[in-house]
Amino acid sequence: MDGPEPCAAQKPRKMLDSSEITALSHLYRGEVYRSTIWRTRLDTTTNWAVVTLGIALSISYSSPAASPLPLILVGILILFFLMQEARRYRYFNVWRARCRWMETHFFAPMLHDGDLHMEEGWQQTLAEDYWKPRYHVSLWVAIGRRIRRNYVWILLIQSVAYIGKLLVHPEPLTAPVQLIERAGVGPIHGGLVLAAGAGYCAAWSVAALISWRDDQRRAQMRRDRTSMG
Repeated sequence: MDGPEPCAAQKPRKMLDSSEITALSHLYRGEVYRSTIWRTRLDTTTNWAVVTLGIALSISYSSPAASPLPLILVGILILFFLMQEARRYRYFNVWRARCRWMETHFFAPMLHDGDLHMEEGWQQTLAEDYWKPRYHVSLWVAIGRRIRRNYVWILLIQSVAYIGKLLVHPEPLTAPVQLIERAGVGPIHGGLVLAAGAGYCAAWSVAALISWRDDQRRAQMRRDRTSMG
């Protein structure tokens, strides 16, 4: 999980009375609810991307003479859905991190049958996250995570379908130069179109790599229990 860094000087853990424990339990329920709502919204944008790609595939493969242009244009919609989903993920991650923080530092010690030691000052870290709320991941990290977990398959299908369309329609490819000719869109040379497509895929690969490296760094921090979530 991701979250803010604790302060260098942590205060000792506060002993909660029964009313404060009840309030914290209700707070946890509220955070779980908000996390669930935003998780549902993430699924919605993914479904939109899948549906629009399916429509583009149906149009482009409806006949050998059909244009592959819909498979290019749907990339703009997928880009829009991906950006919107990354924004939603950043909100979702705020609620998710808080829930995980309370589960680890409040509920887990109560359920553990031994002396489960957690770092001092965890309540202060949670309080500061409420006082000064902020996103726990950058936009590029959020984009990369959504690509790695969902959109990699959507982008892969789009790319393979586009190249496949150029290879087999209107008739099977007989010479490599035909691939460039078929990729042309009006006055735009096919080489430019293919280069733009390669850059499109490369940009998402870079975003996925950035998020993967960031997750590795956060995993190291979690081993030391020095970050929220």
